[in-house]
Amino acid sequence: MVDHLVNTEINSQHIAAVENCFGASGQPLAVPGRVLLGEGILTKECRKKPKPRIFFLFNDILVYGSIVINKRKYNSQHIIPLEDVTLETLPDTLQMKNRWMIKTAKKSFVVSAASLTERKEWISHLEECIGHLLTKTGRQPSTEHAAPWIPDKATDICMRCTQTKFSTLTRRHHCHKCGFVVCADCSRQRFLMPRLSPKPLRVCNLCYRQLL
Repeated sequence: MVDHLVNTEINSQHIAAVENCFGASGQPLAVPGRVLLGEGILTKECRKKPKPRIFFLFNDILVYGSIVINKRKYNSQHIIPLEDVTLETLPDTLQMKNRWMIKTAKKSFVVSAASLTERKEWISHLEECIGHLLTKTGRQPSTEHAAPWIPDKATDICMRCTQTKFSTLTRRHHCHKCGFVVCADCSRQRFLMPRLSPKPLRVCNLCYRQLL
């Protein structure tokens, strides 16, 4: 399909339409050899609550963003190089079904599809694109992945000390190394992790000791 669509007018029009939906807030997506293979809405497990996000699968990148007006306007564009991606199928929970994790060195997160068939199709297409890229570049699959953040509502107490209860006044924080929900006392340290950020990031006390 990639060979069939590359350098065609219809592919150029589809990519231009995606760029137009993101507007000035998005990055240019049209580069030689890039093909738009598909799109769809997936539910992304975010810190506060699960939210619908638009996803676009290209032959070399995965692009997603927030939906302002479906098919017309999107923002908060994120671009993930597919050669950095590893996928992991996850079991259903009471709140979310047909889940899987998209893992990269910089960010890992959980998404869910509307049906089991849709999940299978997404994973199949993603794995095919990743396989082609790794074969082309001679790279090995990535083994270093960022920890996904555990959603705020998953716990009412600090996941490190298990003593501090969260409330309106006692804020939840996240450790950027393990993704746990922790209190301020258990995450007073900062550590520089260049693959995640040029600035030192909040980490829990246990991860700080391990990083040192």
